[in-house]
Amino acid sequence: MENHTYNEHVLLLEGLNVTHQSSYPAFIILLVIYIFTMVANISLAVVICMERSLHQPMYILLCNMSFNDALSITTFIPRVLSDIFKASAARYITYVECAIQAFCGHMFATTGHTILMIMAFDRYMAICNPLRYATIMNNKMLVKLCVFAWGVAFLFVAVLIGLSVRLSRCRSNIFNPFCDNASLFKLSCESVFINDIYGLFFTALIFIASIVSVSLTYIRITMVCVRSKSKSLNSKALNTCFTHLAVYLIMLMTGFIIVFLHRYPQWSNHRKVASIIFPLVAPCLNPIIYGLQSKEIYKVVKNMFQSKIMSLRL
Repeated sequence: MENHTYNEHVLLLEGLNVTHQSSYPAFIILLVIYIFTMVANISLAVVICMERSLHQPMYILLCNMSFNDALSITTFIPRVLSDIFKASAARYITYVECAIQAFCGHMFATTGHTILMIMAFDRYMAICNPLRYATIMNNKMLVKLCVFAWGVAFLFVAVLIGLSVRLSRCRSNIFNPFCDNASLFKLSCESVFINDIYGLFFTALIFIASIVSVSLTYIRITMVCVRSKSKSLNSKALNTCFTHLAVYLIMLMTGFIIVFLHRYPQWSNHRKVASIIFPLVAPCLNPIIYGLQSKEIYKVVKNMFQSKIMSLRL
């Protein structure tokens, strides 16, 4: 055993290991990124909810993405910030808090993939079947797709964390900046073979399903654009698909790097830094990419600012 005397309900969290001199710059940088990301994503969601012209499937799904991103970074950044000035031996977290943090982290990461898969389907219908788009992507279908995106993530992650919570514990140290599934099952001295198999299946399923669905969607869209020689159609496809593809590739690459680093214990320090920085990349860039690329959102925001300035002058 790692420690014969410990409180099984309280764990010691490693947190972000930085020197005393680096703690203040690290705190300020993370805080600024967190505030910017929260303000950008919440503002984008509010704009979409308030503006009736944006009550379209693509923007409703984008609103779901912004809401998910805001929840995702709130899962771990406030905890990392609160622990950054504490001594390493004083960074305690209860087992229940740790399990909840792990569940939320994995669920929101998974939901990000499922939402992007549905957004790819939406773009496919809009470009490849424009005449049937309004009939198929109605409000009822949109609700079903949103429930599917959140529901699938909830069920898969519930099983993932459930398999770890069922294990008995013989350790109390979390060697990670925050809690995740691997941190939970590493607290046990029992066999974690089932956890490894399900974790591998879960990760492979999410990545393969998203890669295959998005790839097939864009292959089909490309074929339609090549056949049609319509400049307006090609322009629409390029404008709407570029933003989705850019966001998807950012999320995919950051996820791949973290999974890859998990397989090499000798790179644990690199993994710990990546586990904090990479989950911030997509939520921070998503509202910027969509806000700048989407003409409709840009126009709505511009009109809001202009009307606000005019009212202040009056």
